[in-house]
Amino acid sequence: MKKVLAVVLAGGKGSRLEPLTRDRAKPAVSFGGIYRIVDFTLSNCLNSGIRKILVLTQYKAMSLDRHITAGWRHLLCRELDEFIDVVPPQQRIDEQWYQGTADAVYQNIYTLEKERPEHVVILAGDHIYKMDYSKMLAAHVERKADLTIAALRVTLDEASQFGVMQTDAQQRIIGFEEKPTDPKTIPGDQHHALASMGIYVFSAPFLFNQLCSDATLKESAHDFGRNIIPSIIDTHRVMAFPFCDENSKQDAYWRDVGTLDAYYEANIELTGVDPLLNLYDDHWPVRTHQSNLPPPKFVFNEESGRRGEAHDSIVAAGAIVSGGRVTGSIVGPKSRIEEHAEVTASILFRGVRVGKGAIVRRAIIDKYVHIPDGEKIGVDLEKDRRRGFMVTAKGVVVIPSTEGTEPFEQG
Repeated sequence: MKKVLAVVLAGGKGSRLEPLTRDRAKPAVSFGGIYRIVDFTLSNCLNSGIRKILVLTQYKAMSLDRHITAGWRHLLCRELDEFIDVVPPQQRIDEQWYQGTADAVYQNIYTLEKERPEHVVILAGDHIYKMDYSKMLAAHVERKADLTIAALRVTLDEASQFGVMQTDAQQRIIGFEEKPTDPKTIPGDQHHALASMGIYVFSAPFLFNQLCSDATLKESAHDFGRNIIPSIIDTHRVMAFPFCDENSKQDAYWRDVGTLDAYYEANIELTGVDPLLNLYDDHWPVRTHQSNLPPPKFVFNEESGRRGEAHDSIVAAGAIVSGGRVTGSIVGPKSRIEEHAEVTASILFRGVRVGKGAIVRRAIIDKYVHIPDGEKIGVDLEKDRRRGFMVTAKGVVVIPSTEGTEPFEQG
């Protein structure tokens, strides 16, 4: 593993998650109360024994850079040739932004080559899952592959959002289409397709050669899924590796939280009695940066009904439930729920305050928002829309961060 370099692609705009990505990169968005989305990929790297990691950023990267600096860099020792480096765009090619996933790696090829890796693991920084990459690397070496791609079985409705693969009996990839409108099914299973997870293990010299060759093609989109993979499956050993979950649950867990509704549902799932994503197992811990805060606190237990209580919920450090009621929700650090307030099936980011008697239902409230006393969110969706708040297709209200603004002065 000392000769393995991981490259985490964390530069996407995340436009489908707006307004949560209005001021931050998608991998830096909060998840599960105390984590950031990128923490899952980085935890997978450390738990897999990978100690050399480059995080390639692009858009609105300050929050992500700050999080990794505060929570991750101290875990690895530069003197032992271990590191997590955040790499902003170098704009080595005509001073342009990254044109595709392959171009993002190509524009940093000098940094990669300087580490002299034998294998390069390319990862996305915006998915929620637990995976031991060392098993995939072992399979890659054993099968003498040029490229190995992590594979996930998905429904046909989902398949059009992925690269779809066809394999032979030895799991060699013999067909690949990026986001097809009519995806090909798995043989013997007419309801599912084999999808690329965007997790790649390359033999390093082969990767460098392919990137340099692709960079000379003016007609290329410089993307792994659209260009590089389809161009090599007939001439090189490109293998599929079935997704192996390290989540200590029977069913494999992998979530793309790229839309607001998908993000909301993946978070709210965590409040269940036995959620599919296990955040409490010691076998595969998820690491993050946490501020030095006091424990959460629940105050008041009066006959009049003023009780601080939370049911089927996650309440982070520093939060105070002061005579309010929380049900099926995630309450972020340093948030406060005032007396007789009700928070139901909602996600509160850091520092949110829900005023006295306020009602919040099926909402995502970004950091430091103050919900005024008696206010109602998620009760009248038309009123929420008139005030300029985002309401998703499934009726989730999203209120952006109020740092420097006051959203309840709208409309």
